[in-house]
Amino acid sequence: MLSSGLPVYGMEEKELIANCKKGELKAQRLLYERFSSAMYVICLRFTKDEDEAKDVLQESFIKVFKNIERFREESSLYYWIKRIVINTAINHQRSQLFLHTDITDLSLEHPNGVEEAIYQYDYQELLKLLQALPDGCRIIFNLYAIEGYKHREIAEKLGINEGTSKSQYNRARMLLQEMVLQLEKPLYGETRGL
Repeated sequence: MLSSGLPVYGMEEKELIANCKKGELKAQRLLYERFSSAMYVICLRFTKDEDEAKDVLQESFIKVFKNIERFREESSLYYWIKRIVINTAINHQRSQLFLHTDITDLSLEHPNGVEEAIYQYDYQELLKLLQALPDGCRIIFNLYAIEGYKHREIAEKLGINEGTSKSQYNRARMLLQEMVLQLEKPLYGETRGL
């Protein structure tokens, strides 16, 4: 993570920001190189596949460079860019969000240690599980469980009610639990090698 004033490939963050505000291509390239990998990981969590994630990343950095003049350095550059990436990912998915509100039991149990089982997966396996979730569930799960937004904030951000956010989060948890249980079922008499 980058905090204000740390070098960015030989250039101080404040200098990098100032040069990006001037529209200098070298500074824009340096900024992109510094932050694109971390932001791509975020895009992957919010999208269904790598192509969609690349589209969101590209659109996000276009917004970053277009709006860099508005960056007031009240937060770190990293968090400012991250906020743009998350908002871009949400907007990208907005037309595809089908938020089901049919789940009312918000006190789900964790069957047979599924929560512990998920820690046995590597990043790529977990990413595939997340990407397999329906759009609404995936967006809300990412915002709540990974990014740390509260359900009230998610509801405001997505224009839904707080109960819908909670039910979608719990639906995502249920679906992830089902996927983990499916992967843990014995195949040909053997369990998944972890």
